[in-house]
Amino acid sequence: MSEFKLPDVGEGLTEAEIVTWKIKVGDVIEINDVIVEIETAKSLVELPSPYAGTVLALMVAEGEMVPVGTPIISIGDPSEATAPVAATPAPDMVIDLSNPAASGSGEGESLVGRMKADRGPLRRPRKGSASPSSESAAATQMQVQGAFAPGGAQSEPVIESDEPAVPATSARHAAAEPAPALVPSRVQSPSEVRALAKPPVRKLAKDLGIDLATLAGSGADGVITRADVEGAQSGGSADIEAQAPERLRTPTSGERETREPIKGVRKMMASAMVGSAFTAPHVTEWITVDVTRTMEFVDRLKKRREFKDVKVSPLLVLSRAVMLAMRRTPEINSFWDEQAQEVVLKRYVNLGIAAATPRGLVVPNVKDADTLDLHGLASALNQLTATARDGKTQPAEMSGGTFTITNVGVFGVDAGTPIINPGESAIMCFGAVRKQPWVVGDDIVARQITTLALSFDHRHIDGEKGSRFLSDVAGILEDPASALLF
Repeated sequence: MSEFKLPDVGEGLTEAEIVTWKIKVGDVIEINDVIVEIETAKSLVELPSPYAGTVLALMVAEGEMVPVGTPIISIGDPSEATAPVAATPAPDMVIDLSNPAASGSGEGESLVGRMKADRGPLRRPRKGSASPSSESAAATQMQVQGAFAPGGAQSEPVIESDEPAVPATSARHAAAEPAPALVPSRVQSPSEVRALAKPPVRKLAKDLGIDLATLAGSGADGVITRADVEGAQSGGSADIEAQAPERLRTPTSGERETREPIKGVRKMMASAMVGSAFTAPHVTEWITVDVTRTMEFVDRLKKRREFKDVKVSPLLVLSRAVMLAMRRTPEINSFWDEQAQEVVLKRYVNLGIAAATPRGLVVPNVKDADTLDLHGLASALNQLTATARDGKTQPAEMSGGTFTITNVGVFGVDAGTPIINPGESAIMCFGAVRKQPWVVGDDIVARQITTLALSFDHRHIDGEKGSRFLSDVAGILEDPASALLF
């Protein structure tokens, strides 16, 4: 049997959320079969199995946040499957009282004979006593009392007790097959105990913000049912909410607020933006551009045979313009190394495109974008945005960026003051392209107009460099033919 532990799928990640199990207990899987989808601080990641065999147990429920290194699934041969420790009686600690020959020795010795041989007291349960779930506690108490009567007299006393009949373990059996520890090394709080509930019930409890560990299950073997969870919501939601204030709950009638936990990609984004905003002195400059010729150029590209298989948009022309303008102002493609007190100039461009996803903002980048021709760049941008939209961007695809473009125009926004992505020195904001009145010569005509905004790190990019770069980009968008001059 093999246990697969949650790996670090990025650089220095410490935890991840189990989003969706792709398999279930009993499934037979092969090596590299996708078994689970997790969310890290950077992205959604599908994990392949390093083992082949039968799924014996899913050790973490969907929606739970677990540290790296935690066992999440058990895989092996079905014959290796074992019941949970809490439900498995210790060897020789429980005897089937309905079977007088159940001694485990194979010789059919009676229960009384077995008790005499073991010198252990028999505890007779009273009517209405505790269920077999208290067997472990009873066995532990009997071990403490010992197998001999006071004064060393050997006897077989029968003791009236609220606990089920459980004989003590003999020295002979304890030496041959030691019983597992029945008392935990420390007292466990209810939140540390693994509650028994089916996945749909777990999801309902998560949505309602109810801690399953606080509930007593009414189902078979103590399993928590949907009715238990719904009852807790209606009868004890205030206490449960106090215990878990960060859980996302379904709003109830008259409720004015809900709480949503900050985790995963959103948590990482918030931390990165705060770090950037308060370490790099931002300067933002704006320019309004007539991009009518760029829009005409995009229309011509769409009609070309070699571009039939890719999506062509103004973002493609802007991306190319940015990389060409960097040739005149290489400081834009650099970053300030505070620890080394150096400015690191990059001779390559890993072009990041900020993408809004349901799980937060991600900034995947096209590696060595400056080496691609226009068609290759279009293909790379298409793949990048599709992967981000599906939430499948991998951590490696978001690391190492050198310059970022954020396209707010797709939301109908004219422009903004973007925050520089950590590890970079500048970011370009691309606004919506709209038809507006524009002065051409002595005439006022309708033209396609957009606004560009550039935020840059003013520690090493002064106003002259930032302004020249922004002007060069605007010039290429205004007249794509001017790209031949770079």
